[in-house]
Amino acid sequence: MTTPGTDELVAAYLESLEVERNASPRTVAAYSSDLAQFSDWLERQNLALATLTYRNLRGYLGELDRARYSRRTIARKLSSVRSLFAFLVDRGIVAGSPADVVATPKLPKRLPVIASSDTIGALIDSPDITTPLGIRDRAILELLYAGGLRVSELTGLDLGDLDLSQGQVRVMGKGSKERIVPIHRIAATRISEYIRTARPKLDKHAEEALFLNRLGTRLSADGVRRLMKRYLEKTGSAMALSPHALRHSFATHMLESGADLRSVQELLGHVALSTTQIYTHLSARRLQDVHKKAHPRG
Repeated sequence: MTTPGTDELVAAYLESLEVERNASPRTVAAYSSDLAQFSDWLERQNLALATLTYRNLRGYLGELDRARYSRRTIARKLSSVRSLFAFLVDRGIVAGSPADVVATPKLPKRLPVIASSDTIGALIDSPDITTPLGIRDRAILELLYAGGLRVSELTGLDLGDLDLSQGQVRVMGKGSKERIVPIHRIAATRISEYIRTARPKLDKHAEEALFLNRLGTRLSADGVRRLMKRYLEKTGSAMALSPHALRHSFATHMLESGADLRSVQELLGHVALSTTQIYTHLSARRLQDVHKKAHPRG
């Protein structure tokens, strides 16, 4: 039996990523770009996936380094190749992965950006709530922070995922893992107001999606990023915040207010507690900064 070519194998992997693992379009596009570059290199080197060695793969990483890619980018591209080979091993197409014995480049630690409560409050209050889109946007910003949601989780919400009487939403997280997220009464009120007064003016197609764009279809993650950037400019904030920064801020503020780490882990939908522990370092660092600035002998 003839082994499929590299392009066919990569296409099969990307289809699996999208269909079986329910990866977002953004994730699939990122893997597709990385693996297209890897495939081009294989072709130039006259190499095949089935016979690739770890020395070959180190040569690829060396080429990326000479092209002055950052360590973070090289690590991401290696991760894409690792995932491809894990798929090929799982399907019995190759016996083993050469990527398993290639070390990931050491990365500098980069702590998430955390916004203050005042900055977040100004951001949430900035939409013009005399318009349907402004009412929608205030509800979006309130929910992103109130629930610590990923932007893809927020845009994936349907009307049936809400239980505002109980103050909670059903969220589909990474790897199709479902969780129930409690939200405070202010967020529930904002969402209820949006559904009652603004959403009917946007809904042109009897959509199930909770948040709609001006065309009446599901709002995209990029749409949320754009509106957040616009409101940050409106508030005059110098911070370059992404929707994910609201998630980071939510977690840090919860810990600073006395929430335990396990509870925050469950709220964020983290599989490993170690992923959540970054916020304890952030919280401790912020307390040190406050102590240094406020202490009379600081």
